[in-house]
Amino acid sequence: MTSVLQQGPLNPSSLHASGRIAREHVDLAIDHVGASLDSRLDQPGGARLIFTSGGTESNNLALRGLCEGRTLLISQIEHPSVIAVGRWLEKRGIRVKWIRVESCGRVCLEHLKLLMDDLSNQPALVSVMSANNETGVVQPIHEIAEICSKFNSLLHVDATQSVGKFPLHLDGSGLTCLTFSAHKFHGPAGIGALWIAPGFELDPILFGGEQQLESRPGTEPVPLIAGLGEAIRLATAEIEKSGNHCLQLRKRFESELMKRFPDLVIHGITQERLPGTSCISFVGADRQSMLMALDLEGVACSSGSACSSGSSPPSHVLQAMGQSEAMTDSALRFAVSKLSTEDDIKSAIECISSVYQRLRR
Repeated sequence: MTSVLQQGPLNPSSLHASGRIAREHVDLAIDHVGASLDSRLDQPGGARLIFTSGGTESNNLALRGLCEGRTLLISQIEHPSVIAVGRWLEKRGIRVKWIRVESCGRVCLEHLKLLMDDLSNQPALVSVMSANNETGVVQPIHEIAEICSKFNSLLHVDATQSVGKFPLHLDGSGLTCLTFSAHKFHGPAGIGALWIAPGFELDPILFGGEQQLESRPGTEPVPLIAGLGEAIRLATAEIEKSGNHCLQLRKRFESELMKRFPDLVIHGITQERLPGTSCISFVGADRQSMLMALDLEGVACSSGSACSSGSSPPSHVLQAMGQSEAMTDSALRFAVSKLSTEDDIKSAIECISSVYQRLRR
């Protein structure tokens, strides 16, 4: 990114020499994304990539751009940027149905089928995340794609939590579009993308330029795009090593805390989860008090989605899973990454144990 910035202002829409250099940087990033997601992005009429400011914009673009004439089916545990746009569309006359989840944190496939049957073959757009951002529970996207295909419905997947952590093979996957954001795989904040399968067009939500085939006008931020491309290349190359590293650290983190406090509840523990995500209810302690006390000790965690934790409402994810008020009021989310160390985990365990002992009623 520094190298690109040092080349001066770069506009990939310009026809002069620096514009051509800018376009080369963008095309290289697209090549890295295509290789990482197993999708040919260089074919005329094939799958394509729209760069956005991040996951929130990509989710808005997907749902608002594809909902016309369709019923929207959204799972109850989606990211706030999906749930909020669903409610916004509902107020404007779009029919919206909410897909239930099981107590383990997985989307209920039977309820999805029931909702599809009730539509009487009317077209639908289904939106389900690949893995939950709070519990880490991996969702049955392959099975959902098969259901959508059977009912001739579109499928949007928010894969913000999964890209760079799990291998993805998008060509022939049955997905209509997929969202991701660079900062989730150690790229820069402020840049993301929406992958769109061949044969689908969406209505833009921004106007005023012809960039990106008018799907998302505005001069592309070349340094951010270059950073996204390099970050996804590195993340994909290290995906197995990083995943194993995170998984081992998470296992040690959870097992040691459970050994000390058997009453703790780890949500989604029976399901396949993201290797580095852990959502724990510290029964008898208040989540906000725990969060602030841990922050003073140097432990960074959250009491829900980072996009809504500023207002600190109870977790809508845990509520959708049918968890009690005691569970939701004491739940904190922790995450480790490939940059985390054994010493980080050891220190965090000691800090959390000390704070919990002090705050539990």
